[in-house]
Parts: sequence; C-alpha cells; structure tokens
Amino acid sequence: MARTKKQAPALEGTAIRLQEETPSGGVPAFVPEAARAQIRARRKKERAQQEGRKPKPKQRATPQKKAKATPPSPHPPKEPLIDPNLPTEQRIETWFAQRGWSPFPFQHKVWEAYAQGKSGLLHSSTGTGKSYAVWFAALREALAEQATSEKTPLRVLWLTPLRALAGDITAALQEPLAPLGLDWEVVARTGDTSARTRAKLRDRLPPALVTTPESLSLMLSQPKLVGSPSAFSQLKLVVVDEWHELLVSKRGVMVQLALARLRKLCPGLRVWGLSATLGNLAQAQEALLGRATKGALIQGKQPKTFEISTLLPPEGDRFPWGGHLGIAMLDRVLAAIEKARTTLLFTNTRSQAELWFRALTEARPELKDRIALHHGSLDPDEREHAERGLKEGSLLAVVSTSSLDLGVDFAPVDQVLQVGSPKGVARLLQRAGRSGHQPGAV
Repeated sequence: MARTKKQAPALEGTAIRLQEETPSGGVPAFVPEAARAQIRARRKKERAQQEGRKPKPKQRATPQKKAKATPPSPHPPKEPLIDPNLPTEQRIETWFAQRGWSPFPFQHKVWEAYAQGKSGLLHSSTGTGKSYAVWFAALREALAEQATSEKTPLRVLWLTPLRALAGDITAALQEPLAPLGLDWEVVARTGDTSARTRAKLRDRLPPALVTTPESLSLMLSQPKLVGSPSAFSQLKLVVVDEWHELLVSKRGVMVQLALARLRKLCPGLRVWGLSATLGNLAQAQEALLGRATKGALIQGKQPKTFEISTLLPPEGDRFPWGGHLGIAMLDRVLAAIEKARTTLLFTNTRSQAELWFRALTEARPELKDRIALHHGSLDPDEREHAERGLKEGSLLAVVSTSSLDLGVDFAPVDQVLQVGSPKGVARLLQRAGRSGHQPGAV
C-alpha cells in the first residue's frame, strides 16, 4: 500500500494564520513583507468596524513643488527723463554726466562722420566706449528726425559674433533710451531666441535689432520679411561688432554677402565696424566697406595698462602638460583665484573647461556655488546664470571657452587666467581685456 505524503501549507498562509492567532499583535520576523502589510491593513479595518467608524482612506504623499526663483527683470527701472526742450547735444552730454562720464574725442569724431553720411571703421582699446560711439550717432539722428515712437521701423542692425555678447549689447543699448525720450525696443535675435519672439520678428522688426551673422542670413532668406517693402526701407545703420573676429573666417564672407544684399534693399545705408585688435586697418576697412566706398577710419588712442605674469610649476617635469591639461597647477590657480575679486579662467576647448570646472569644485567644495561654467553647449539658463553672476560680482570665478572672450562688459572681473597657449596674440589681448573693462582700469 502506497503511503501518501501530506502536503505542507504555504509559508505565507501559515504566517498569516499565526499572526491572527497571536494575541500580542506582533508580526513574526519570518513573515514576508507583503503579508505583513496585508495583516496590518486587515487588523486596522477590523478595529475601525468595532469602534463604529469608517477607516480613513489612505492619502498619497504628494511631492512639494519646488518654488521657482523669480528671474530678474530684463528691463531695468526707468530713469528720469532728461528735459526734452534741451538741444540734442546737451541732452546727450547730460546723460554722460549723470554717470560721471564725458565723451572721448574719438566718439565726437564718429558722431560727426556719421552725420555726414559716412561709413567707417572704429579701432580703439577694449572698454573705451566704441559701442556708444556708433549708437549715440544713430540716436542723435533719430532725435533730430523725431523718430522716437515704439512703432518706428528698423533703423539700426547690430551684428555680433557671440550670443553672450548679443545679450550684453542689448542691455547696454537699451539703457539710454528712456532718459532721452526714445520709446524704442531693442531686441536680440540669436539661436537662443524663443520661437514666439522669432514669429513676432517676422511680422514686424523693432527699431533696433541685435543679431548674429547666421541669424541675419536666415532672416534675409525669408520671403515674407524680405518681400515686405517696409522691412528695411528705413534702415540707417549696420554695426559689425568685433570685426577682427569675423574677418578671418567664413563668417566674415557671410557678413559681406549680407551687407551686399542690404545695400541693395536700402540705398544710402551706413556701415560701421568696431574692433580693438586689428593689424592692417586699411585692408580690414576695405573688406568691410568695399573698394567703391571710401569711409572714415577713426582710432581711439586711449591708454590701456596690462599686467601679465605667469604661473609655473615649482619643478619642471618632462611632460608637464601631457594628459593633464594643466591640472597639475590646480593649487596655484586656486590660490590666485582666492586673492582676486572675480576671475575669468579661459581654456581652449569645452572638454578642457569641463575638466577644470570639475577639478576646482572638487578641490574647494565650499566654493561650489561661487564657481560657474560657460561655453556654447550649455543650456541658455546656465549661461545666463554665469553672465549675471559676473556682472553682479557674486561669483568668484567662471571657467569659460571663447564664448566670453569678446567685448562683454563684466566690470567686477579684475583677473584673467589663460590655461595654456591662447593660439594668437590678438586673442590673448582680447581675453586680457575682459579684466578692468573700463577706461583707466588694468
């Protein structure tokens, strides 16, 4: 006779029965977690029924939304209006005087040449006021013609090689408008511009537009914009900022083609180039204006003091840079950064910038919130955070590539560090010029 083997009950069921029969209410340690949860829920329900109340439904924990930081207003508070009954020259002099400034002689020369209908090239040191030299020339003309309405068509087109420079220029150009009684809007159109703003620009161009060569080429290819008879009919001035940077590349050819198209659309157009590190000025001017146009060549000879020192390793290695991209100098670089108010640390590649940023923050974790990274592949919000911190002086250092080595005005920056060779004297001067970016500063 075959013996039958009695089947053992499942472990989970045994655990549940044991729990129900345990008067102490404790849950044995061998009970699986899923069974433990079922036991607790059933016992809680039974107690509620015995007390004659309904069990409360289980509430899901909702994660608290992180409060978004309110971004700073893109429009600075309006300054008091300068007496509109004053002559135009006196109103401009008053605006400069309110800031403790006075126009340089080269700025007056640009205003006179522009009033005579001339194009030209302005060459002056960094931080001496080249932008305001050509901008106020256009404002003087607009005030004389009473073209002060917000509905004024496009009159000034400003070309810049960098997106970061476009934002800085936009803020600088907007500053004198309200005090002078000009209800103009200055808009930047770059790769960071939202689709909504681009759509608005296709319908109507503002009185002043700041853009890049690539964005301008795209705009000129839009039939709706170019086909409108009023889109460029009132364009008076095209400013090519940092002409030396564009001149030596294919982007310079793109600018020349765009200018040829604009000259055909609006005869009498004046073109002005700005630069601080050009060598052959006559050749650069001819490339910008063409051989048929004899423009003005104005040089603003303002003294600029440079203090250059080198950071060298205490002992010479066989391959001091090989495979490390200068990280062997981390301690000495940190010591130099901590001695200055705000430092710009330039590298030649984005990967090198990432490596240095990581090394600095790991070496000084307490300074993580005061060190930022800036290059063209970062999100626009990250780049704006770094630029805003440099302007406000809240950052101790920013590691950057060539995305910040042109014309951007960061007054708090008092030290520039270059990792390795800048691959050119002109680029070294441009990057050094980010320190003390104002007349008389080092």
